[in-house]
Amino acid sequence: GSLVAAVLAHSGRLDKEHLGARVGRLSRRGEVCTMINKKYSEFLPSMQSAEDLVAQVEGLSNNIDLLKAGIENEVQQDLNVAVAEFTELKQQLERDTLVLSVLKKLQEFDTTIKECNSALQEKQYVAAAQQLEKARSSLRSLESRRGFELKILKALGTELTVQTQNMIYHLGEEWQKLIVWKLPPSKGSSSLEALVLSELHLHTVPPQDEDAAVPPVAAVLQALAVLGELHSKLKDFGHLLLQYILKPLISHPSLEPVPEEQPDVFILRFRSQELALDESSPMEVFEKIKLVFEVLHKYLLNVPLEQPGEGRITLAELLGELIWEELSDCLIHNCLVNSIPTNSSKLEQYKEVIESTEEFEKALKQMQFLKEDTTALLKYACNVDSHFANKKCQDVIMAARNLMTSEIHNTVKITPDSSTALPELPDPGSGDHMKLPGACSLVPNGTVSVGTESRLSPLTLCLPCCRISCSVQQLVELAYHTLLEATASTDLCCVQLFDCVRSIFQLFYEVVPTYHRENLQKLPQLAAIHHNNCMYIAHHLLTLGHQFRYRSTSVLSNGAATFVDLVPAFRRLGMECFLAQMRVQKGEILERLSSARNFSNMDDEENYCAANKAIKQVLHQLRRLGMVWQDVLPVNVYCKAMGALLNTALAEIVTRIAALEDISAEDADRLYSLCRIMVEEGPQVFTPLLEEDKNKKYQEEVPVYVQKWMTFKELMIILQANLQEIVDQWADGKGPLAEEFSAAEVKSLIRALFQNTERRAAALAKIK
Repeated sequence: GSLVAAVLAHSGRLDKEHLGARVGRLSRRGEVCTMINKKYSEFLPSMQSAEDLVAQVEGLSNNIDLLKAGIENEVQQDLNVAVAEFTELKQQLERDTLVLSVLKKLQEFDTTIKECNSALQEKQYVAAAQQLEKARSSLRSLESRRGFELKILKALGTELTVQTQNMIYHLGEEWQKLIVWKLPPSKGSSSLEALVLSELHLHTVPPQDEDAAVPPVAAVLQALAVLGELHSKLKDFGHLLLQYILKPLISHPSLEPVPEEQPDVFILRFRSQELALDESSPMEVFEKIKLVFEVLHKYLLNVPLEQPGEGRITLAELLGELIWEELSDCLIHNCLVNSIPTNSSKLEQYKEVIESTEEFEKALKQMQFLKEDTTALLKYACNVDSHFANKKCQDVIMAARNLMTSEIHNTVKITPDSSTALPELPDPGSGDHMKLPGACSLVPNGTVSVGTESRLSPLTLCLPCCRISCSVQQLVELAYHTLLEATASTDLCCVQLFDCVRSIFQLFYEVVPTYHRENLQKLPQLAAIHHNNCMYIAHHLLTLGHQFRYRSTSVLSNGAATFVDLVPAFRRLGMECFLAQMRVQKGEILERLSSARNFSNMDDEENYCAANKAIKQVLHQLRRLGMVWQDVLPVNVYCKAMGALLNTALAEIVTRIAALEDISAEDADRLYSLCRIMVEEGPQVFTPLLEEDKNKKYQEEVPVYVQKWMTFKELMIILQANLQEIVDQWADGKGPLAEEFSAAEVKSLIRALFQNTERRAAALAKIK
């Protein structure tokens, strides 16, 4: 019962709460409805106004559609008709305007042609030329109209061409009357005799004996300028002026211009002076050229012209533009180049040339022949230091090349006391130059002190006596004089001349071995002379730069002026050439000895004769070499070379004999006789000096230069010795024989020379 009561009570509470919530919601809905009604009452008038506007817009749209339909149906048709009529009228107007303008141009063309003919008949060339240009302008205007072509235009063009050529013909005749050339025949026209016949006649006023007046030169020139023909006329005139007047005056010192003025003509002709110099000075050439331009300026070139597109200009300016470049090149290469000094001491005198060049250009500018900024000649003249260096270098290189390609066999003997043409250089410590610290002083007796006891001979650093080519001596002298010239020049010139001297020696290194290759390979004497030449040059290169160090500019005095780097190359060049010749001679010696049949079976007469012949041929070859190298090579080089060749022969003979397996007593005797020939006659090939008595010293010193000499003599002893003597010579490996031959070689010789006996076996046992 209590449970039911609780349930009923709970449900009652729920109904009350639900009813309260529902009442709350109804009250809120009432408020919303009230608000909606209020908004609706406010919106209703606005909606009514909008509906009215929509109705009005629809009405207006219908009216617009009606109006558009009316325009498309009625007004558009009328408008199209009006536009078509307007377009047609416009095109008609354009055609009429075009026809009218064409007719006007045709009228202008006809009028200008008539006026041109009238002016031409009256010889008013300027007016005629101007009318002709107007006619050309009218015709050009007619031809430029597109879509409007007339057959008459071709006829008008032909007429204009005819009139133009007629005008040019008349002007050409007047030009020929004004300027008359009398030239030599074309054949030989450049000879002096033909050039003297050249004349230029300028008719500046009418001749008195003619009725027809010659028009003034200004009128003819202006008319040519208007027609555009003046350039070609001036070009032809300038060419003739250069060829027959200006260039001959530059190239031929004996020619002199002779102006002559007559009442109706001015004449310019030439006169040849006798006893003229080979080259004219620039001052003389400038005066001659200036005289020609002065008379031309007075009678022809001082004419102002109205040049189309350029304004007012004188004839002198036009002619200058055409010929100045060629004329200035001719003046530079045929006049100024020749005037450049070949010695730096004459550079001061060249200032006169610079001043004369400046005055010459100034005069041409005053005559308006040159523009103010044109200074080609003056720039060249002022750059004399560079041109002097270039010319000096060119002359030096050409002289050096001629010396290098001259004959080598023309020689001169060089000795320590021989006098040369080298320049005398001042003491490096003299003057304002810095002195070398601790410099050695010369002792009165001529020897240099290097300590308290030692003395060096004054010949210590001298080149040994030998023969060199005259051309090489002259080449070295040329280098010394060029460097001496460099020390007196400007810095730039000094450096250039120094480089030129280096180029001389580098050129020698490349040219001489190539140019004389065949002779150096075939002729031993020339190879020896070339060896001496290279050593002579290397000897001077050692100190060449140092000698001029304190006389050169600061650019070179810092030690850069040296030739020491070239010394090894020149020494190597001389040695390689001479060693190549030595190899050739050694090859010939070995080839001759190869015909000796290995020196075997000398008991055979034929074999002995062959060996004897080979020995004599070798000695003959050595004697011949000794003669061609005599007094040419330095003594020490001569002795070493001859010693090397003789040593080659002796070594080959020793090798061949030592290789024999059987030598009979008769063979040994004959081999000994052959060896004796070599020992007796071999030293006689040592003749380094012309004086026979002085050569004995070197003949006695043969063992010093011939390595196998003692070996060869020991071989001769073996060929004539008995077993005991050979054993004694060996001396248990301590004797002279042991110093030249090995034990195996001695045993081989013993076996070849002696029969197999107990004594031989005992001797062989002792050789060890």
